[in-house]
Amino acid sequence: MNALRQGWRQAWDDLGKPADEGLYNQLVASWAEEQRRYHTLQHLGECLALFDGVRGLARRPGEVALALWFHDAFYDARRSDNEQRSAEWARASVLEAGLSAEVADRVHALVMATCHADAPQDPDAQLLVDVDLAILGAATERFDESNGQIRAEYAHVPEAEFRTGRHHILTRFLVRPRLYSTEHFHSALEARARENLQRALARLAQ
Repeated sequence: MNALRQGWRQAWDDLGKPADEGLYNQLVASWAEEQRRYHTLQHLGECLALFDGVRGLARRPGEVALALWFHDAFYDARRSDNEQRSAEWARASVLEAGLSAEVADRVHALVMATCHADAPQDPDAQLLVDVDLAILGAATERFDESNGQIRAEYAHVPEAEFRTGRHHILTRFLVRPRLYSTEHFHSALEARARENLQRALARLAQ
């Protein structure tokens, strides 16, 4: 938890504002909600740790870090508006902190980039999305664990329906020319991510 708190304070320090400890507690509580299995504090911690190692690649590191904090702030597997709600919370929080509408809009856009509808074009969005998708290129054991966690989040979905939906999502990633937009993550994780995706798809087909 100390690493999370330090990351929170660093984000606001980069933005030139004091960290709001009350908001920190709200976000931690949100990420720790009972219905979550993958989109948890574990995932947030992994993202923040990865970003800490590539912070120098960000144009506006405070905004990217804050977007990571908010990108799954709302998460309910039964809803389709999680990113939108999370992005709106982020924008409202940035404005409440006294930052400009331009900063608030950029953070909102960064959170929305984690919908993964298309490969992002903005450099900071590319970095943020690569961090979020780093799990695809994780070591075999962690990738397989994450797959199990995602299935648990969707326990309400019948097996056949889940397999069809999951197959569609993973295939959509696999057919992309590049999974990772930044050279850093492409070089480090692209090959293993494709191996993980192919293995997961083969299991879904069984």
